[in-house]
Amino acid sequence: MHRSGIAAPLRDGLARTSRGFTLIEVLVALVIVAVTLGAGVKAAGALLNNTQRLTEISEAQWCADNELTGLRLGKIYPNVGDSTFNCQQLGRNYVGTLQVRATPNPNFRRIDATMANEAGESMLTISTILPRY
Repeated sequence: MHRSGIAAPLRDGLARTSRGFTLIEVLVALVIVAVTLGAGVKAAGALLNNTQRLTEISEAQWCADNELTGLRLGKIYPNVGDSTFNCQQLGRNYVGTLQVRATPNPNFRRIDATMANEAGESMLTISTILPRY
């Protein structure tokens, strides 16, 4: 085969033109594939990070909900002030802070449950109102 695309004679007397890709065409195709794969890996990594973050937020929310539900079910009317609690969900430890505040109506208390991960980074805050009776 000749690179120039000129017909080359064959043994049986017939002519055949050479066909194929040049080295530059192959390299350009490889670069396109590499860039595409790189973007796909980056997107998959972002999805994995988002999934892990969503899992941690959900676990922290379960902890806060459990603490607030315990106050409601125990019919506890807490004093104004701050307190902390620990919670473990699916092998992870979370630290929560309950902030009890007075409301304009003395028969109600506002309670904010703020959750933090083991590193102390605040993750979420859930608020509720508890009645005296």
